[in-house]
Amino acid sequence: MFVVTADQRRSTETGERVDALLAELTPWSVRWQKQIALPLERTVGDEVQILLSSAEAAVDLALALCRTEQWAVGIGAGAVTHPLGASARASSGSAFIQARYAVERARSQAEPVPLVVQGDHKEAAAAATSVLQLLGGVVRRRADTGWEVSDLTAQGHSRAQIAAELGITVSAVSQRARSAMLEEERRSRPVVAALISAAAGEGSWKIDPAQDQEGGHL
Repeated sequence: MFVVTADQRRSTETGERVDALLAELTPWSVRWQKQIALPLERTVGDEVQILLSSAEAAVDLALALCRTEQWAVGIGAGAVTHPLGASARASSGSAFIQARYAVERARSQAEPVPLVVQGDHKEAAAAATSVLQLLGGVVRRRADTGWEVSDLTAQGHSRAQIAAELGITVSAVSQRARSAMLEEERRSRPVVAALISAAAGEGSWKIDPAQDQEGGHL
């Protein structure tokens, strides 16, 4: 199981945004409702938490929060105690403990991007953090024009439909997609999700030494 804990950054400067975030993420919750074991809720102060059954959902939420540049996000991957409590706050288990450590690390200035994974399998969690932070760096540097294409693509629109919607050419849509690194993000998401699952002990991962010497892949 996967616990995502997010703590608002610089809330004393910008004002607390927990209630606004919960409202903004309603469409996200509808889209991922089958993977939500316990819904997103305020835990304490300016912190929110959710329990998910899917690493893919955890990645999607983490990157959505990273996009705002207002949250430090920790993903805890591991076992939970059954039966679950009525809420995330009332539940326990390794995944919750790992999420607490992860969000504390994410708040640290030592992390280049405030996204951290911790899990029962430490090596897989470290690898997941590296890939997730790389994706987070892509997301944080994406221009508004790139987000327009990204959001419409996520809604299922074709390049031609996006071009018509934005009043630009299909070639311009493709250029924006390249600049926004949409294809790189699409291909990397399953990799980090697999690593997070492995961190929870729900899968295995390895690097082939021969392939690694040639530039390799996970």
